[in-house]
Amino acid sequence: MSDLVHKKCVPCEGGVPALTRGEAAGYLRELESWRLSEDGKSIRRELLMKDFRAAIELIKAVAEVAEAEDHHPDLHLTGYRKLAVELSTHAVGGLTENDFILAAKIESLPKALKY
Repeated sequence: MSDLVHKKCVPCEGGVPALTRGEAAGYLRELESWRLSEDGKSIRRELLMKDFRAAIELIKAVAEVAEAEDHHPDLHLTGYRKLAVELSTHAVGGLTENDFILAAKIESLPKALKY
């Protein structure tokens, strides 16, 4: 498990530079299932859940973690069980370590995936 899961998101009001593509790629080595967007300003994980209920349960679990970290993802549920999670730090217009911390915590959540 990534060391990121043990870190805490820090408040970000802007004024700090977003991570470069190279820096983001370094963090992504610890999060195999996440992908960097084409513009390098967000990361995304797509999951095919077992069913609708499993997708909603994961959304609830993500919401709890996001609230505790005060860092909130964009969540997209389509086709009743296709869940996408997108992370970026809007205050800097790109990625910060917070995005990777939250991604690691989301990775650690139990998931009922469709195999």
